[in-house]
Amino acid sequence: MDMATALAGLGVTAATVDAETRERLDRDGYAPLPDVLAGAQLEAVRAQLAGLLAVEGERAGLEVHQEKGTDRLADLVNKGAVFEPCFTDSRVLACIADVLGEFRLSSLNFRAALPGQGRQSLHTDWSGPVPPGDYQVCNSIWLLDDFTAANGATRVVPGSHRSGMVPRLAMPDPAAPHPDEVQITGQAGTVVIFNSHLWHGGTQNRSDRPRRALHSLFTRRGNQQQLDQKKYIRAQTLAGLSPAARFILDV
Repeated sequence: MDMATALAGLGVTAATVDAETRERLDRDGYAPLPDVLAGAQLEAVRAQLAGLLAVEGERAGLEVHQEKGTDRLADLVNKGAVFEPCFTDSRVLACIADVLGEFRLSSLNFRAALPGQGRQSLHTDWSGPVPPGDYQVCNSIWLLDDFTAANGATRVVPGSHRSGMVPRLAMPDPAAPHPDEVQITGQAGTVVIFNSHLWHGGTQNRSDRPRRALHSLFTRRGNQQQLDQKKYIRAQTLAGLSPAARFILDV
């Protein structure tokens, strides 16, 4: 199978995403896709995550990363069919293809900024700067709660993916506010696609509840995955996936 065949098999066409969304993703480095999850589907994802957090306890997130002040889970490809849209949704994949061309899933994780926590320095999801257009990674944030200015919504610097720089080399203090930063706010069920070379970081959750999100990160096919999907894939998971979905995971 090749990329075009896999995308077509998952419903991606030239008309899957409108021109305005594509232009915004190219210009600003991020774009929202409303109502990707809704109703019972959104509740099922939340319930599955709550159960996983209870079962995994202190080991939650160990497959990839643990972070003080947050709840983390990783390897969600193997932890419930409710997470499959995170790597098979046609609108998401169309946007990822626009940014990366040939790609595969790098990892599928959960992050919840706890009350009073969650502040991050501005960063990118690639180790160093790249020239504009030579993008290697692209992320998607699946909003499981409304993202507001008060509950730790992600801050981004629009257009910074085109700068050919990374915050740690360009800013005296990447933890400080940036004069051009904006916060990504939106309703639960929205997916925000963002070029992972865009300068971004979590903000402090000043509410009294965790702010929950899924992150499905994609990388160019030749790059190392954040989580080796072939190594971790379970036989039961593999049996339930279409050939096109297996191609996206590269398993």
